[in-house]
Amino acid sequence: MILRKTYLDRIIPLIDKNLIKVLTGVRRSGKTVLLQQIGEYLVANGRSKDNIVYINFESKANAKFKNADVLYDFLIGAARAAKGKVYILLDEIQSVEKWEEVASSLLVDIDCDIYITGSNSKLLSGELATLIAGRYIRINVFPFTFAEAKELTIKNGTFTSDERLFADYLRRGGLPQRFSLEDVSVGAYLSDTYDAIVIKDILQRNRINDPGLLTALLNFLMDNIANPFSARSVTAALAANGIKTTTDTVLNYIEYIKNAMIVTAAHRYDIKGKRLLSSQEKYYAVDLGLRNTAASSDKTDFNKLYENIVYLELLARGYTVTVGKTDNYEIDFVAFKDDERIYLQVCYLLASEQTIDREFGNLERIDDNYPKFVISGDLPDFSRRGIKHLNIIDFLLKK
Repeated sequence: MILRKTYLDRIIPLIDKNLIKVLTGVRRSGKTVLLQQIGEYLVANGRSKDNIVYINFESKANAKFKNADVLYDFLIGAARAAKGKVYILLDEIQSVEKWEEVASSLLVDIDCDIYITGSNSKLLSGELATLIAGRYIRINVFPFTFAEAKELTIKNGTFTSDERLFADYLRRGGLPQRFSLEDVSVGAYLSDTYDAIVIKDILQRNRINDPGLLTALLNFLMDNIANPFSARSVTAALAANGIKTTTDTVLNYIEYIKNAMIVTAAHRYDIKGKRLLSSQEKYYAVDLGLRNTAASSDKTDFNKLYENIVYLELLARGYTVTVGKTDNYEIDFVAFKDDERIYLQVCYLLASEQTIDREFGNLERIDDNYPKFVISGDLPDFSRRGIKHLNIIDFLLKK
């Protein structure tokens, strides 16, 4: 496995700060390995192994610690036995009811530094979460970026070329463990992971009694990544296929799906008004391998797949990503980080003058000096009028 340096660079400055470090991400996105890498970094930088407590709640051996009182007593005992600050690493904490009470008490009762992971975006919501409000920092963890996939395949000797790896990444996504499997096993692994997310993180957690509707809705979302979303139109589309439901039910199920982090929403941003809009958000798959496993359509829309990859790349680099709107024109992405803002248009190929004029023209209508990019699969450089054109592989590999 490779070091997840992008995340470690964000976490290392937070070590020994009186904040709970919360790592959230879809199941099998690499949170466990990242947590272990944090532990290894701590030891390599002077902390004693005896002062590091790691518990993975997915292991049956740790089932007893899913009781909040038992977990608290164990960690208090470990802290008293250790000399100095104790470092607590808790993996898949959502399995522990009232874990927030445990974490809140530990910050007061012992000298500790706490790191937790979870596979639910609502991990930090609800009444109990107010106990740690202002005392945590959240870091979203995503499957491997293309650059990480390249680093790993070079390390394990399977890399052949950027182009072949990109074609594979487009089809099978970036879940870390799939890169260690034989080709014939990858499809089964992705299917099993997808089923685990649907069953454990959506159906069981939310006590859904209509799995058929959930499956149909997931298939619809995966078929329609990067398209504007309307609960009313989705309800009508499902009804046209013989699946009757209500708009409220669709919205509830969408919330459950988002909580499992298998899809993520990009809100629309009014560039002129400088405000977020409440309607017509777009949904993107958190991993194209999972998306391709779930999609019911055999048609491949490379424009949408490219858009999804760029969206995930921006998130992994720490940007807040929105869909831009200016007058009657749309900008694929407006991305923010600190004082930085960038505009991006994404397409499969700039195959005609009409396409070139559309992709560059929309950006040229924006009257400010923030960087603007067009990203496509083309090799020739079509940059013009201060707008930079990048080949998608070059974009993914650039620092």
